Amino acid sequence: MIALILFGTFLLLMVISVPIGVAMGIAATVSIALANTDTMWFGLLAVPQNFYASLGKYPLLALPMFVLVGTIFERSGVASRLVNLAIAMLGRGTGVLPVVAILVAMLLGGISGSGPATAAAVGGVMIVAMTRAGYPAAFSASVIGASAAIDILVPPSIALIVYSILVPSASVPAMFAAGLFPGLLFGLALMIPAYFLSRKHKLGAAETTLPKPKFWTSLLDASWGLAAPVLILGGMRAGVFTPTEAAVVAVFYGLFVGMVIYRTITFRDLYYILRDAGELSAIILMVVALAGIFAYSLSTLGIIDPITQAIVHSGFGEYGIIVMLIILLIFVGMFLDGISIFLIFVPLLMPIALFFEWNLVWFGILLTVMVAIGQFTPPIAVNLMVACKIAGVPIEDTIRWVVWLILATFILLGLLIVFPEIATWFPKWLGY
Repeated sequence: MIALILFGTFLLLMVISVPIGVAMGIAATVSIALANTDTMWFGLLAVPQNFYASLGKYPLLALPMFVLVGTIFERSGVASRLVNLAIAMLGRGTGVLPVVAILVAMLLGGISGSGPATAAAVGGVMIVAMTRAGYPAAFSASVIGASAAIDILVPPSIALIVYSILVPSASVPAMFAAGLFPGLLFGLALMIPAYFLSRKHKLGAAETTLPKPKFWTSLLDASWGLAAPVLILGGMRAGVFTPTEAAVVAVFYGLFVGMVIYRTITFRDLYYILRDAGELSAIILMVVALAGIFAYSLSTLGIIDPITQAIVHSGFGEYGIIVMLIILLIFVGMFLDGISIFLIFVPLLMPIALFFEWNLVWFGILLTVMVAIGQFTPPIAVNLMVACKIAGVPIEDTIRWVVWLILATFILLGLLIVFPEIATWFPKWLGY
């Protein structure tokens, strides 16, 4: 009965457009109160305690810092310089610009860690360039929306930080290392259909007539942006700083590049950068805190164990349950961001992973890939919506193009299920 009240209240509040964090907090509070009718006020003391406990975790300090890093690099002009370098390396030709867009999204993802931020930064540069080259706006939006989903995989991914906080045995460095190679494969899985679709439908006919940037000049301009992921990941690997300290170092590095090297950020811009990053960080941390109350209600009210037992003894078997998870997470990935999905579902799914003795680092990457696919799957997808807004096209126009990108990433998802070493070999090699 309590489980029905918890999930029923949560879904009802979501249907009437209550913000997801508030919906989780209210549903959990109501359930805790009703489960402790004799000692209601004493039981409700768990609400503020878990609200505070959810935020009082050292790794969470990295989250607002990486949000700030993404905002700084989004405004510093790094994306346009990376685009010029990629074009200088790959040349001009039909199908090259979509590959460039995906490559730049991968590189920028190693700095910002935010899909919508990357969709905005890369889309603002690439959609104009692709339109000038003759690519349909719907195709361009599909490529940008899909490529921005890579950011949830490649470090420093905010979603992977949240997963690590929820699953302490999967450390932040281990998750970052595990996401790197699948993130590269995810990008490759997008590049192949994007290139062949361009060739097959003769898209971008005017691309060969556009000028090609000079390689060495482009490399020099983009070198400061390219050094950011090396600084973040290399510093952590060398033991110079922790992931949290790496985020702070990246903030000062980004400000140095934007204000001193590129001079695209002024002191007046700092107010808006800090304001935007502060607002986004506050929203994320509020969701994290309220989700802590939701997770507490799941664990203490005896809700998780019956659900786990029902799933593991459903008769579907290990791979059947993975297929169920794929359908579930891709579906919810159409509507929710990766952080919210992890906060809601990881406490529910962790007992299942422990029952089947799955590697928890691999399981985290598997969930992340599922969510990433959902973030550019119509009819509703946060990354695709940002890209479509920039391109000025309705999201339904992208379906004929984005379906091929989705199919390609499903192949990667299948390989990741069959060969878990795709995610686990690198952190094992690094000693995580």
